[in-house]
Amino acid sequence: MKNISKKLPLMILALTFASVSYAKDLHKVVIQISTDDKKVQALALNNAVNLQKHYGIDNVEVEVVAYGPGLSVLTAESEESNRVKNLSMQNIHFNACENTMEKVKKDTGKDVTLTSGVVKVTAGVVKIVELQEEGYTYLRP
Repeated sequence: MKNISKKLPLMILALTFASVSYAKDLHKVVIQISTDDKKVQALALNNAVNLQKHYGIDNVEVEVVAYGPGLSVLTAESEESNRVKNLSMQNIHFNACENTMEKVKKDTGKDVTLTSGVVKVTAGVVKIVELQEEGYTYLRP
């Protein structure tokens, strides 16, 4: 027992340095999609994939936030629907703006159906601000 109590402070110190090193190597990026331009939407998804390829899937957290006309990329009707679904299973997180969804419903009378793997956030711009406050790098293709 006496031997363990002498080694415990060293073990705690080693774990502290390991966690600081991990946090330093972890990259965090938020990608905004606010346009219905299909080329820009595809570029945003490509950016997310390229970040994972470059840094490694375990070394980057990618959040994609879509609002306004950009919400269309996260809908079940989108040409990118299968790609979004697959990327959501590869540790890329997709956030859909509920404010935009409510506006679409008000304007069209129809609910927006999101692609599997997409989560709703109250306001896309608020989500982006909160992520930046948490140290995320902002990217808008």
